[in-house]
Formats: sequence, structure tokens, C-alpha cells
Amino acid sequence: MDTNKNSYTIIYAVIMVIVVAVLLALAASLLKERQQRNVEIERKQMILKSVKLATESSAAADKDSYIEQEYAKYITDSSIVRDGAELTLYICNGDNGEKFYVIPVRGAGLWGPVWGYVSLKDDYNTIYGAVFDHKSETPGLGAEISTDVFASQFGGKSIFDSNGNYVSVKVVKGGAKAGSQHEVDAISGGTITSQAVEEMLFKNINEYLDFFSSQAKTRAEAIKAMSEAQAAADSLSVTNHMENN
Repeated sequence: MDTNKNSYTIIYAVIMVIVVAVLLALAASLLKERQQRNVEIERKQMILKSVKLATESSAAADKDSYIEQEYAKYITDSSIVRDGAELTLYICNGDNGEKFYVIPVRGAGLWGPVWGYVSLKDDYNTIYGAVFDHKSETPGLGAEISTDVFASQFGGKSIFDSNGNYVSVKVVKGGAKAGSQHEVDAISGGTITSQAVEEMLFKNINEYLDFFSSQAKTRAEAIKAMSEAQAAADSLSVTNHMENN
């Protein structure tokens, strides 16, 4: 074939395109399982981090196995239905009998999606921990939501005010009020990303409020029943003591 002809150039280009496409498809197929596993490990690590577990992952000889073991030990997945929609909730059972509820949150940042996990104590009000990440926020600005410095501010904050109204947590430009239970500092220079975090928290946590309300009611009723049973037992004990004497 005459290599100087246009037909040769076209045929050569077509063949190269086909070869490259096949190689890329093959590589994607071979790596797909590993990529999916990496995504799953990252998800589980973030959930564990939101409840302050798996703190030794960076030092583990086999990080993936360590994360999998910690997750299997402490976390159970649960589904709840609200307004016909199925919501995922992660429940953490701690070593000392503590129980935490981990809510997945997701929103839109300045340049792409932002997401994270927020854990609540079993009072269904106090935030125990939080962790956030992003796809393409600006390094040194909005990307700071993924740092421990930012996320650690949420620990101890309350999502309900003193009157029982849902307020979530505000991410305040210029700094949170001293002692506020419902505010954290926004990221300097990352106003839009900070607003995105605030909005996704309010929206996503709000979807679980009916469930938490029913759980709190059930818990209150159980505590009341136990208290009444104990009072009855104490009264019976006193009566028996008096009769025996």
C-alpha cells in the first residue's frame, strides 16, 4: 500500500482508534471490580470516622481488611421509609453500650458534589461526629471541608433548639457566636461551599426527623414503663417487709 496516499492515513488512523478503544475498554473492565471496592472501602471508612472509629487505619498493615473488620464489628445498615421513599441509616453500637445514628448527607458545592456522614447520639439531638468530602472544590478554600479542623467543629452541636424546633447547624461566615450550640465557623474564602454544607445538612437530616421522633417517643415510653415497674416493685417490697415485721 502506498503510504503517501490519503487512504493509508485514514485506514491507519481508524485502526489505531479501534486498538486504543479496545485497550481502554479492557483496562476499564479489569479495573472495575477494584475501583468499586475502593469506593466501598472509602464509604465505610468515612462512616467509621464519623463515630470516631478506625483511627488506626493509616498504620494498619492491610488497611482494607482493617476497615472491613471494624465496620462489621460496629456498624449495621438499616433502612427506614418516609413518605414512600427508602432512606439509609447506619447504626453504630459502641463497646460501652453507646448507640449512634449515622446519616449520609449529600449536596452541591461550587464546582461539583459534596457529601459526608453525620452521627447523632441516642438523644437524637446531639451531633457526635461528622466527616465531609468533595469532588472538585478549590484547594485551600472550599476543599477545606474535608479537613478534620472543619469537621471537628460539629461535635457536640445540637440540631434542635431549646424549644424543640429543628434548626440543624449553621455554617456562619465571619465566625460562629461564642457558645452557640447551632453554629460553626465557615471556611475563609469558601463561602459557597460552606453554604452548600449548611444546606445539605438541613435538608438531609430533616428527612430523618419523623423516625427520630418516633424513636424518642418509644424510648420515653419504655423508660416510663420501667420506672413504674420499679416503683411497683419497691412498693411491694416495703409492704412485704411491714407484713413480716
